[in-house]
Amino acid sequence: MARPKKRKPARGSRPAGLGGGLGTHPMDLMAQVQKVQEEMARVQEALAEETLEVTVGGGAVKVVITGQQVVKAIKVDPDLLDPDEVDMLEDLLLAAVNQAIERSQALAAERMQAITGGLSIPGLL
Repeated sequence: MARPKKRKPARGSRPAGLGGGLGTHPMDLMAQVQKVQEEMARVQEALAEETLEVTVGGGAVKVVITGQQVVKAIKVDPDLLDPDEVDMLEDLLLAAVNQAIERSQALAAERMQAITGGLSIPGLL
């Protein structure tokens, strides 16, 4: 049985998996990197303007946070302002802020993933 002939790669081509379809010319790569950086900056600006609202305790505590994890407001139901219930209020505030941060980080990651194609870029978020 005859063995199939090995095909020589075309001159200047790369083995499969190298280059990731980014083009073979360094200037092509630089242009694509610049385009991704510009898109990331645009998304970061949009995230700074976008807000999420998180409520806990049946609406007793509400936290408003931006897509860049900046807390803009904390609202507390006046009925929770009982000096005997300080521990419960502190727990609700903590839960609301942490949940708001988690949702904001998830939103930012989702928006960036659309740009990076799922690549993990250290220091991005």
